[in-house]
Amino acid sequence: MVQAVDRVEKVIKAIEHVVVGKRKEVELSLVALFAGGHVLLEDVPGVGKTMMVKAIARTLGAEFKRIQFTPDLLPSDVTGVSIYNQHTQQFEFRKGPIMANVVLADEINRTSPKTQSALLESLEEGSVTVDGETMLLEKPFFVMATQNPIEYAGTFPLPEAQLDRFLLKLNVGYPTAVEELDILNRLQHKSPLEEIEAVMTTEEVIDIQSDVVNVLVSEDVKKYMIDLVHETRGHRSIELGVSPRGTIALMKTAQAYALLQGREYVLPDDVKYLAPYVLAHRVMLTAETKMANRTPEEVIYSILEQVQVPVTQRRLTRS
Repeated sequence: MVQAVDRVEKVIKAIEHVVVGKRKEVELSLVALFAGGHVLLEDVPGVGKTMMVKAIARTLGAEFKRIQFTPDLLPSDVTGVSIYNQHTQQFEFRKGPIMANVVLADEINRTSPKTQSALLESLEEGSVTVDGETMLLEKPFFVMATQNPIEYAGTFPLPEAQLDRFLLKLNVGYPTAVEELDILNRLQHKSPLEEIEAVMTTEEVIDIQSDVVNVLVSEDVKKYMIDLVHETRGHRSIELGVSPRGTIALMKTAQAYALLQGREYVLPDDVKYLAPYVLAHRVMLTAETKMANRTPEEVIYSILEQVQVPVTQRRLTRS
């Protein structure tokens, strides 16, 4: 475990050479990767979302593909298409960009819901179906999707079913004045992205993913997760609460986060820290709550204050 933590720290340091002042967002993105999930990055254009995804792919030495979502993009442009070869007189399948280790789904909410739905199977099951044939995607498979706020022109809101497929939703945010000066200095002569080298292999990523599932989650911590999720289902500010998929996502994310902290067990504090990133995009607020300009994150934070945190020993033993 110590070796895994040291290796992940090297990955974070390499990414920070390109992405300035976003350690938390980088760390949480890696948490999602090792938990076997995917990340949705939402923020205004130009704050470094795409740069961060490219940096993560390079540090892992992984096959990287980018899908630029546009209003005229078709589902076959994502999954791939069978084309008839006149020389062989057979149909040949040409892989779509979704078939890679790290996929950047750039500006995912600028395309139609029909094309957005082409991602559902790959995000949830790690496979794509073309012409009735299901093909498994090579592991590790990690999608980082970026989207602009829905108030921006030319955007389509993501369907609830697709939002539910993303393990975490993160906001990048603007850099501070000091960080922005650092960005200018680094980019003055050339892009630091060109200097990034792989510090982890895809085989090591798969090994860490295998270790994550063995991180201990006590019954008290599981009950705490369930209490949080159930509170969303009856909350007066929430019209649609978190599904059981969200509960599972919270547990997997907490396991991965605990492992990256060098622990073999999950603490309630892990759950409390991660809950806004895992649960906020899975709830639908009531019209009255939206009119009051409350955000899903604010509602989740209020729930965290209401639900009692279990008292557990910091050192746990396996039963």
